[in-house]
Amino acid sequence: MQSKGMLANMLRRWQLYVLLLPSLLYILLFHYVPMYGVVIAFKDFKSSRGILGSPWVGFEHFHAFFDSFVFDMVVTNTIKLSVFSLAIGFPIPILFALMLNQIRNRFAQRFVQTVTYAPYFISTVVLVSMLNVFLAPSTGIINNFITLFGGDAVNFMAREEWFRTVYISSGIWQTMGFSAIIYLAALSGVNPELHEAATVDGATKLRRIWHVDLPSIAPTITILFILGIGNIMSVGWEKAFLMQQGMNLPISEIISTYVYKVGLLNAQYSFATAIGLFNSMINFTLLIMTNYVSRKMSGNSLW
Repeated sequence: MQSKGMLANMLRRWQLYVLLLPSLLYILLFHYVPMYGVVIAFKDFKSSRGILGSPWVGFEHFHAFFDSFVFDMVVTNTIKLSVFSLAIGFPIPILFALMLNQIRNRFAQRFVQTVTYAPYFISTVVLVSMLNVFLAPSTGIINNFITLFGGDAVNFMAREEWFRTVYISSGIWQTMGFSAIIYLAALSGVNPELHEAATVDGATKLRRIWHVDLPSIAPTITILFILGIGNIMSVGWEKAFLMQQGMNLPISEIISTYVYKVGLLNAQYSFATAIGLFNSMINFTLLIMTNYVSRKMSGNSLW
């Protein structure tokens, strides 16, 4: 009876399901069907023989990656870059949203919000080109200020010790305003009576933020943090690849850029797939663990 009622309900709202159909087909065709290709990680894939015709090699490609001289380098670089990006970049949109929420002038608030989330729509190629211009050793505006005050010009884009700083800081500048939109939406749902009661009790703005705003958006923060942990090994390869130079390669070579080089440039499809599968399994494990810990500690989780 319950299934019949559900079917009748779906038939009454068939227009909504028709609108949903293209999205479902997109996810099915481009996210689930290609997962079959993961099987080549356990085969010696030959394009002439296809996936089914290629011989099985088991975990040979995984062992080859674990024993390779680049394993420690790319895994360490990926973990450090991801952890630093999450540790530094995750709290900043929260703080920015809390500060922006305190602006009572609606025009000023919208102006600041528009200016700060506009960089999100800059493509990665354009962003890295801007970094190359602004940080150029001889003509860049940053080095012009350094030399103006008596310092020596620094080749930021080539020096190993500056790669992570430039990568993370430019990422924060690009995504801070757009990421804050989610927290601003959560803050808009905070009951004004809570602030009024706190004001009557003599609470300052900082106290109201700490005891009213933050607890109200805590579930949103938790969910986004879990998703961030689940993607901790999935550093965007485009930006890292475009920022790579011969001098900073020991720091800038990460799993995703290495997979691109060995998979597409060197045509080692099985080997690259094995590395990508290893990376995805780490992300999946971290997501499950973080979700479990969060559900036990705070009661908030993805499922």
